[in-house]
Amino acid sequence: MITLISSTNRKNSLTLTITKYYQNILTQKGAESVIVDLAELPVDFLFTALYGQTGKNEHFNKFGSIIEASEKFVFVVPEYNSSFPGVLKAFIDGMKYPQSFRNKKAALVGLSAGMMGGALALSHLTDIFNYLGMDVLALKVKLAAVEKFMEDNKINHKLYNELLELQAEQIIKG
Repeated sequence: MITLISSTNRKNSLTLTITKYYQNILTQKGAESVIVDLAELPVDFLFTALYGQTGKNEHFNKFGSIIEASEKFVFVVPEYNSSFPGVLKAFIDGMKYPQSFRNKKAALVGLSAGMMGGALALSHLTDIFNYLGMDVLALKVKLAAVEKFMEDNKINHKLYNELLELQAEQIIKG
């Protein structure tokens, strides 16, 4: 089972659309997957589920159970202020250490309105995952100006699709 993380808490985001698109690629390749949408996090999880409150928010604990049970992840990450969304960092901080991420595998997909495709965001996130002991695939797909290449919730950019297919194959085999 591969867990895909839609890494923003914005409702009905392009990030979620791309996450579902990636899930379809995995399905076509015969891989089972589940989506964790950070827009579904409890709105108060920063105060009711982290640090001294660990384990006390049943809604948040369900997310933790999914993460702990997963061995492979695909993080679809929008670029916010030259990094990744703060909600993703808070989510990671709320997971049990070290078992949630250590010795597991991750694929990263960056999204941005600009020309870098979330490269800085993916670099920052890779540093965190390396610290946590997670193996991050070398192929980090960077989807620059991706909204220009969307039609009917599908990406109509040949290179982007080739990169997503290649990365999906790597995470399945990994």
